[in-house]
Amino acid sequence: MTTRLSIFPLGGALLFPRMHLPLHIFEPRYRALVSDAMARDRRIGMIQPRAVGGRGADTQRPLLFDLGCVGRITDVEAHDDGRYDIVLEGVSLFRIVRELDVTTPFRQVEADLMPEAAEPEALSIAHRASLESESRRFADAQGYAVDWDSVARLDDEALVNGIAQIAPFDSAAKQALLEAPDLAARAELIVQLMQFFGRHDGEDRVTLQ
Repeated sequence: MTTRLSIFPLGGALLFPRMHLPLHIFEPRYRALVSDAMARDRRIGMIQPRAVGGRGADTQRPLLFDLGCVGRITDVEAHDDGRYDIVLEGVSLFRIVRELDVTTPFRQVEADLMPEAAEPEALSIAHRASLESESRRFADAQGYAVDWDSVARLDDEALVNGIAQIAPFDSAAKQALLEAPDLAARAELIVQLMQFFGRHDGEDRVTLQ
């Protein structure tokens, strides 16, 4: 189904169907986006900008990746100074058809909504064990404190997509995770990223180098 979406381009921020993403909204254009969404259908299209920089790059309207995820605002706290704290729940993936010429301070696109995904197949025991083992090693190396008992109780989808959302990979790696064809492929890619792409850039983020 093709629809009109107001979008929030944010590097490193992934959302998956059935997952949640908390956001602190402070820029005026995105405060306007949240106000508009609350007055309409509560939908916001989360999408990553492609790498920006270089001579003549438009930092206000960077090029976008094609695939993102529609989120519905499920919780909102409005502050007196106009800022918002919101929680988005992932609804469906979308692919941009074209960007629209609009007068709003936020960007809007025409997008194809992907069919709502069925419950994913469970990971194999070996896949699950490999993911948990590598996640422990990676977390220890990064100095993260993790409640592994709680992690062990997560279902496969929540575990894989949760790691994909919070892991400190760069935007290209994050996008590759979003575009993985299924849960097993995404889990394998997470393990590969943790094993082989652990070099750090100046912002202490894992890069694909």
